[in-house]
Amino acid sequence: MARIMENFSLKPLNTFGIDVKARYFARAETLEELTELLSNNRDLFPFLILGGGSNILFTKDYDGLVVQPALKGITITDDDLENSLVEAGAGEKWDDFVKWAVENNLGGIENLSLIPGSTGSSPIQNIGAYGAEVKEVIDRVHYLDLETFNMESITNDQCRFGYRSSIFKSTLKNRVIITSVVFRLRHNPLFNTAYGTLHDEVAKMGGQSLDNIRKAVIRIRESKLPDPEITGNAGSFFKNPVIDTMTAQQLNSQYSSMPVFPVNEKWTKIPAGWLIEQCGWKGSRSGNAGVHDKQALVLVNLGNARGYEIRDLALQISDSVFEKFGIQLEPEVNII
Repeated sequence: MARIMENFSLKPLNTFGIDVKARYFARAETLEELTELLSNNRDLFPFLILGGGSNILFTKDYDGLVVQPALKGITITDDDLENSLVEAGAGEKWDDFVKWAVENNLGGIENLSLIPGSTGSSPIQNIGAYGAEVKEVIDRVHYLDLETFNMESITNDQCRFGYRSSIFKSTLKNRVIITSVVFRLRHNPLFNTAYGTLHDEVAKMGGQSLDNIRKAVIRIRESKLPDPEITGNAGSFFKNPVIDTMTAQQLNSQYSSMPVFPVNEKWTKIPAGWLIEQCGWKGSRSGNAGVHDKQALVLVNLGNARGYEIRDLALQISDSVFEKFGIQLEPEVNII
């Protein structure tokens, strides 16, 4: 049986390092513990599922039960000449899983190296980096239905993946808990190094290989992004906005240096970091909250920041971007 603890500090369990407490906290290491914990307590008080804490901003103490699923295990469930189906427990650290895949010469997630968080949270927002998204390799997702407490699974198509979105952020939000994810990884990888400076970095290491791509991604990320162990942050705070192509062309004619990435004929993606930087926020500080000096998309805890300080800074940034460009930024981080 999972132990329920009172007035539990969540500071070490969120990458922003916000010093808040949960009225109750429990870590479930098996499916049986998770089912028993929620079926016995869900009607008593509100509950929150906390994975790796890498995509969340607490603005105050949580007056309810925080549950951390810690289901572990990596298993090859099927294998053929082209692919391996690999099931990873929701509690596995994402980057540990990427490392495992690369070491076992299984391709498909090497571009997603060093993304913080747990494997179970990867489908929720369809994590992506350096020209890759996790939706490209997910075969199916297993979850616990919080109404029936039955185990269910859905296929990739049923997950309704979009840009940093999925069915777990809409129809199934707060209705299920992901317990494991099944990935389809390739024995003969299709290398993807076209994004940004990745190709050049990989070339410096001797050419394309799973290990070189992973090392290159890690090197690039470490050069641009702060280490959450040292400076509290949740990576990209805002989504890159997708706007209609006609508006993007009008803005591009006004701001010739504005990067534009066509999604299709109708929609175009604009880097949120560029928009924020143009508004003068890069490297700025407001109390104990700030904007990273190397990547304007990253908000940081500069030392004992309260969650509301970071939230208020995000609102100021969003307002200034809208005033200058008419583009509304949407947080990628969940604000509690």
